[in-house]
Order: sequence, then C-alpha cells, then structure tokens
Amino acid sequence: MIEQAQVKRLASALGAEIRGVDLAAVGPEEAEQVRAWIRDFKVLLFPDQSLSAAEHVTLGRLFGELEGHPHLVDSHQDLQQILELRASRGGVADEWHSDLSFLPEPAEISIMKMVKCPDVGGDTLWANLALAFASLSEPMRDLCEGLTALHNAEPHGRPEVMTVHPMVRTHPETGEKVLFVNEHFTRRIVELSLAESEMLLGYLKTWVGDSRFTVRYHWTAGTVAFWDNRCTQHMVLSDFEEERVIQRVTVMGDKPEGAEPRWSPYLRPGVRSDTSRHDRLLRKYLREQAGEGGGQASS
Repeated sequence: MIEQAQVKRLASALGAEIRGVDLAAVGPEEAEQVRAWIRDFKVLLFPDQSLSAAEHVTLGRLFGELEGHPHLVDSHQDLQQILELRASRGGVADEWHSDLSFLPEPAEISIMKMVKCPDVGGDTLWANLALAFASLSEPMRDLCEGLTALHNAEPHGRPEVMTVHPMVRTHPETGEKVLFVNEHFTRRIVELSLAESEMLLGYLKTWVGDSRFTVRYHWTAGTVAFWDNRCTQHMVLSDFEEERVIQRVTVMGDKPEGAEPRWSPYLRPGVRSDTSRHDRLLRKYLREQAGEGGGQASS
C-alpha cells in the first residue's frame, strides 16, 4: 500500500498531498512511514478517504495517546477522542495557533477529517515555525531563545488554565529550533514588560504568517490532514457561507524543551497602580507555581 503512494509537495515551505494510501488499512508499519512523511513535510493531506469514526480513533492511537473530549460526536466510550466542530458564515479557528499550547504537554499531532466543506472558502493555512525562526536575524533569534511566554485557554473561556513555554523549542525528533508563540493562546512574554511584550509578540505573530513560510489548502470532503503542532501553526480563512464540519483526534505530546530563560520574570516594580492589572495573570501563575514548590516553571 505505502509503495503505491503518490506524494506531491504543495509548497516549498511545507505540506504534501498523498494519494494511493487507504488510511483505514494503515497499521503500525505503515504508521512509521506516515511519521517519516510528517518529519519531512510537517503537514500531510490525504484526499478521498472514507474513515468511519471508529477507524479515525484507531488510526490516531497508532501515533500515541489521544486527548479526550467531554462533548463528542458519539456517546460510545471508544469514540470519546473525537472533537467535532461545525461552523457556517466563517468565525472558526481564524487565528494562528498550535493546538492546545496552553497545556504543559501540548498536542503533538492533529489528525482531522473534513466531513463537509463549502464549495468556496474555508481554506486552511499552515506555517512552518522552524523556517520562520531560522529566517529571523541573528540578534532576534538570540533574544527569543532567552525568553519564555505565558499561554492560556482564555479563548476557550478558561483563562486560569495556563502554562509557560520556551519561546523557542527544540523539536524532539528533528532537532530543529522552532518559534513557539501564537496569536490565539500566547498572552505575554514573561521576562518583558507588557508594552515590550506586546511589541515583540505582535511582530512575531505577523512574521509567522509570511507567505514564504506557509501553505494554503482548499478542502474536499473526505480529505484527512495530519500536522505536527510542535513545528507548525494553522488558521482557517473565515470567508465561507456554507456549513463546514470537521472531526479531529489529537495525539498528545511532551513538554516543550528549550534554552533556560536568561532573565527573571518582569513584574511592574513600585507602588501598585491601575497598570499593575496587566501583570495580574503572570503574578497568579508564578504564585501558583511557588505554591507547588516549583518556583517559576518554564515548561
């Protein structure tokens, strides 16, 4: 089966479309080849698939432990790893993000099935974060490697769910250095003041979306996508009117590793004032970490 695969590169930055592989028939041996493709291309698209929900979960489990979701497409216990998202008239996942970056051990691989898609619009873009980091100037790369960033689940209505990650993580399989901040979940840089953080994060969030680092894909129903959240970000274009339905399983990853921060966390010095509120989230996080006996966690 794998020997018959036709692999078509989609962009110089990342992405490949693969035909001739029946994902429902993939076993452990074939999964290793898929992993190799993920290392090479970071994003894989398999058109014309007909995975059932159970086959989708079985496929995901070949790549690791799956995230559970409380509100799912099926009440059957074996299918409680499938997240379904429905949208029409845009407004879905339209900010750059890596899945679940607000967790201490974020998502590794996402495997998404396009159930129903609009004829026009609703394309997904992915960005290569290793290429984005490598393309920064040397002084900017050096600065980013010395910093950490606070991520939280505020877009999911859970601002108290938060963690700190290196701004530059090392990919555990390829050794690539990867810019690990995103528009959707990254709140601030820990070692900078709020104003400095907003300036640098604003630049980097725009930088990763540069067309040199991206691939754009127009969906057809039945296409299954794999992407590596450790070295990519993605977003959906909210330019569609018809219903768009996706189902996703998420393979959970490990703790992002990178250089140790070179400076202490920045909290506004002096008397408390209205501007102190901008440090409230960071103070809360540091206080919780100190209470756990861990000090500042730059996990």
